[in-house]
Amino acid sequence: MYGVTIQELVDKMKLKNVTPEIDVERAVLTHPDVNRPALQLAGFFDHFDKERVQIIGYVEQEYIRQMDPERRRKIYDQLLAEKIPCLVYSRSQMPDQDMLELCNHYDVPCLVSDKTTSDLMAEVIRWLKVRLAPCISIHGVLVDVFGEGVLIMGESGIGKSEAALELIKRGHRLVTDDVVEIRKVSDDTLVGSAPDITKHFIELRGIGIIDVKTLFGVESVKDTQTIDLIIKLEEWDRDKEYDRLGLEDQYTELLGNQVVSHAIPIRPGRNLAIIVETASVNHRQKKMGYNAAKELYNRVQANLSRGRM
Repeated sequence: MYGVTIQELVDKMKLKNVTPEIDVERAVLTHPDVNRPALQLAGFFDHFDKERVQIIGYVEQEYIRQMDPERRRKIYDQLLAEKIPCLVYSRSQMPDQDMLELCNHYDVPCLVSDKTTSDLMAEVIRWLKVRLAPCISIHGVLVDVFGEGVLIMGESGIGKSEAALELIKRGHRLVTDDVVEIRKVSDDTLVGSAPDITKHFIELRGIGIIDVKTLFGVESVKDTQTIDLIIKLEEWDRDKEYDRLGLEDQYTELLGNQVVSHAIPIRPGRNLAIIVETASVNHRQKKMGYNAAKELYNRVQANLSRGRM
């Protein structure tokens, strides 16, 4: 699991750091969820999720204000002694002097957000789940075709980059060429992106490296894309039997998620861009409830039934 520095959280959520003496570049988050320490402020620390971002909302702050000063400082000390990664106040609420002193003592960054508590929690969780999601890197090309994320895979030199270039010329968008970083953001969703070093670049044998964003404009590239379909390019094998109806979907497993995949045999004269476009539209149509292969099967069965009558 990747780590995210508190500085990255501060920059992304536009937080105010009220403990500037603490090095927020060194502190690292490793858990994608957040916690509102209401029970901890009441003195109950059993099963405390201390590795999470701790958020003080309006209710927690009101409870703190009504506490006896001596008990309040004691609770602060217990909370911060747990070595929590950071403390965030929502609604532009400011921590009191005791909290600031103890945050500096225990080296816990104290931050302030102008967002409401629910909005802040939702945004932090969503962002951290993506940043801290399980991640793998695979060889392939990821393109956005009619809104569907298509991962093109195959052996080196088979024509993945050339297919991607033709798709870009036809108005689709490149996410990454050669190396695809895939993150599992939920049990149903995989998100692909490009490594920073190869972002917006395509390698074409015989020509070299081209910058897609510079050549074709910003509308031809995209930073991230969900992976909805996998196209596996392979050399034509005369002895292999390929699926010609598509009644049953084939799947490829990535990070434990099953993704619909098609094996496309490569022969001279085949227009890969059109094949990928058609596969994308057909996949979208299936998600909307219409399957052409099943429709053909039903027609054939209906014809056979009439023939028996």
